[in-house]
Amino acid sequence: MTARVVFLVTSPRLPAGLLTAEAWDLVRSAPVYAQADTSAVAALRAAGVAVTVVGGARADEIAVLLEGSETAVWLAGPDGDAGLTTALTAGHHDVTVEVMFGSWDPPGARLLDVVAVMDRLRSPGGCPWDAEQTHASLTPYLLEEAYEAHDALVDDDLDALREELGDVLLQVAFHARLAEELPAGERWSVDDVAGDLVAKLVRRHPHVFADVTVDGAAEVNANWHEIKQAEKGRESVTEGVALSQPALSLAAKYLSRAGRAGVEVDTPHAGAAPSAVASADELGRTLFGLVAAARDRGIDAEAALRAEALRFADAVRAAENA
Repeated sequence: MTARVVFLVTSPRLPAGLLTAEAWDLVRSAPVYAQADTSAVAALRAAGVAVTVVGGARADEIAVLLEGSETAVWLAGPDGDAGLTTALTAGHHDVTVEVMFGSWDPPGARLLDVVAVMDRLRSPGGCPWDAEQTHASLTPYLLEEAYEAHDALVDDDLDALREELGDVLLQVAFHARLAEELPAGERWSVDDVAGDLVAKLVRRHPHVFADVTVDGAAEVNANWHEIKQAEKGRESVTEGVALSQPALSLAAKYLSRAGRAGVEVDTPHAGAAPSAVASADELGRTLFGLVAAARDRGIDAEAALRAEALRFADAVRAAENA
């Protein structure tokens, strides 16, 4: 008689015992075996299912044991137990092997692995370097990884982008893990980060999650900024701009914010800008020439532009108050 062995595969990222109805029917109708006492074994036993743990038995010994049943269930490990599969399907065993997925990873399940690995690295007995890090010491890496992800986008290198986004995700997980060590009442976790993000996305997409009707992406963008303004309660369009960004993008952001809000402020020294610049290439050369000229005179072009951008922001706030 040919024995039927069903390898029951479950996701290690879901609670033990969370099985499909078909899997529950199977484990209640056939003898169940496992290599070791695991959380899955405990969950089945708690539900009244008998499970035989074979301990350190070799694969060929387990094959003979399973061969003795018309149908047997093997609780597969995370690696799928390839060695046992090979032993069972060897020519001298009258066994057919099937695989049943009792549970499987939902989209995003591997993010749980990120959290678990980060916790291991940061906990006692983990990595000495990780254990020494603080929010302040990690600050340069967050910017560096974001820039590297941006480079991959510019190069249209999607394989590199995949890796660099992983490095950005590491920074998110790392900072969230550090925040779990704050004093009671101050601490938060990666779940709080994700929860806040979900709530924000739902609030700012009322055309998806509520009954608001929109006509195209432009109206979606306008609604987003209107909802954001109501949430933040900001008194000026200059508030909430990331001051640590490069001076050129900082200046562009202030100009964009002022233009979108209809705040009219004279652009500083607009008359000094080269009027002959007619293309991006010419503008690039002009800007590079200005940086070179500043360097020759011992002037930090980045700092100078940042100071001018901040003065422009002051002028915008003054116009708003007026």
